[in-house]
Amino acid sequence: MPVLSRMLPSPLFMDIRRGAVEGLDRLLHERFISTAGRVLVAVGPSQGAAIWSTLEPSLPEAEVISVNDASLAEAGRLQAALGEKGYDAVVAIGGGKTLDVAKYAATRAGLPMVAVATNLAHDGIASPVASLEHAHGKGSYGVAMPLAVVVDLDYVQAAPASLVRAGVGDVLSNLSAIADWDLAHRTRGEPIDGLAVAFARTGAEAVIARDDGIESEEFLVVLAEALVLSGMAMAVAGSSRPCSGACHELLHAVDQLFPGTAGHGELAGVGALFATMLRGEDRRFEEIAAALTRHELPRSHRDLGLTAEQFAAAVRLAPSTRPDRYTILEDLDLDDAAIAARVEELAERTA
Repeated sequence: MPVLSRMLPSPLFMDIRRGAVEGLDRLLHERFISTAGRVLVAVGPSQGAAIWSTLEPSLPEAEVISVNDASLAEAGRLQAALGEKGYDAVVAIGGGKTLDVAKYAATRAGLPMVAVATNLAHDGIASPVASLEHAHGKGSYGVAMPLAVVVDLDYVQAAPASLVRAGVGDVLSNLSAIADWDLAHRTRGEPIDGLAVAFARTGAEAVIARDDGIESEEFLVVLAEALVLSGMAMAVAGSSRPCSGACHELLHAVDQLFPGTAGHGELAGVGALFATMLRGEDRRFEEIAAALTRHELPRSHRDLGLTAEQFAAAVRLAPSTRPDRYTILEDLDLDDAAIAARVEELAERTA
């Protein structure tokens, strides 16, 4: 009788704890990623350089390069640098933007990549997707998952609190994305991957069930694990579907119309709450709203500093940001009057 199975992509190694970066040289050597430490270290503009200064003595064969922004051009510059010498791997130290640039460059160069996350702002830590800016906006690109993920809680807690709380919004948006996927499955027969759903839902439910916050080391571990599970959910599904629905359509629309309004995770949380309200899931709406409040995250256009008209414009634009994706926004196909009414309803319910 044949044995039916499938290979599940995942990081080879994951280390989430205080002082985790101190073991980076051992990780590279013992996991045979680079036994000689001949790696290119890409550092972000915040804590990356400071972390590298503590690691440099233990990695004398490594070289460092700064990542200045999350653009396709910057990823190309890093890819070119990787081709100049015989590096064994890329080590990226920084936030989501730095990791996305390194994931893209490492994939194109055919090298493994180690992610050293300095904040927990969104699920890019271990996802097979890189979000990069280009001359005409921002695009999402398929990339290889990091071979190893290191999250040092000392540096996470030293990051701005907003960058850590934002990851909560991104994880919670999984619940809305899963509901949208189920809607597409029931309405249009779109195939749904139960294992991908399990990964995405498990992380989100673990976060929403806790009543502590980012000041708690235990909470940070759960949040980091949830973000990694989100990345694995996307890898299993072969797309961002288990973690991206109407919530992210709205996120991308706000980014296009009003760039700089808020971070990825903050917008994802508001988008998830709005979409959950549209689906009439009152109990889930209250759960998500309570979690966003508990973690001091925005819940409506007022919290984002947008007018009702601006948010309504983003709702109208949202479906066009992912034309191949069917969500509650496409299903309801609201006209301008209905959009305005629902935007006001969200504001009233979160006042």
